[in-house]
Amino acid sequence: MPGSRIVVIEDEPAIRRGVVDALQATGYQVTEAADGVRGLEEAVRQGVDLILLDLLLPKCDGLEILAEVRKVRPTLPVIILTAMGTEDNRVRGLKMGADDYVVKPFSARELLARVEAVLRRSVDRPPEVRGARLGHACIDFERREVRWSEKSRTELSETEAAILSFLVAANQRAVSREELLTRLWGIGPREVETRTVDMHIVRLRTKLRDPSGKHTPEAILTVRAHGYMAAPELTALTGDAARDSQP
Repeated sequence: MPGSRIVVIEDEPAIRRGVVDALQATGYQVTEAADGVRGLEEAVRQGVDLILLDLLLPKCDGLEILAEVRKVRPTLPVIILTAMGTEDNRVRGLKMGADDYVVKPFSARELLARVEAVLRRSVDRPPEVRGARLGHACIDFERREVRWSEKSRTELSETEAAILSFLVAANQRAVSREELLTRLWGIGPREVETRTVDMHIVRLRTKLRDPSGKHTPEAILTVRAHGYMAAPELTALTGDAARDSQP
């Protein structure tokens, strides 16, 4: 899909140059980064359509970048660039939400085919959720706040905003505690108790109640034996609607 914006995060200059040249020759807009810190900065910018992500990077590991990207942009396509013999990290990356992987050395033809395939599949994904509406309150995920009025606002932690935006993007699908741990924290349920998710949900429900005492619709529903789901009253706001919308 020519015109799409792709971020290439790769520390080996020759590989990065070859990937960037191949993408630009096909018509893609490309931003490149040689280390993990710069790569993460570029990856979370609005307008990015896909990330090509090396796993072994200086300053910040590729899997760390993937975990952070999934917190703020759960549906952003990511293709892992991996060396032969790093199967464990490759598998972990896929479990954390990567869409595909390409094993080095790879041909430009193979890489372009995989990029096109992932972008084509991503067309059917739900739009990025920038915020949500709950009753007369407006929730802004970028600013991590719930606006009840011009003078009344409630701050959300980074984790709380990530959980809430993920549930809203799921479009009233029940999301298990295990999926939240894997997609948002990048860890499996064996590494931490799922009770951690429950505690965050309790705090979120408290913060999503109108501080003035007015009735507020229930925002997060518990689905027995499945997990949690955004209530029908919690409606998604996309684009700039979250920032522009006022209570």
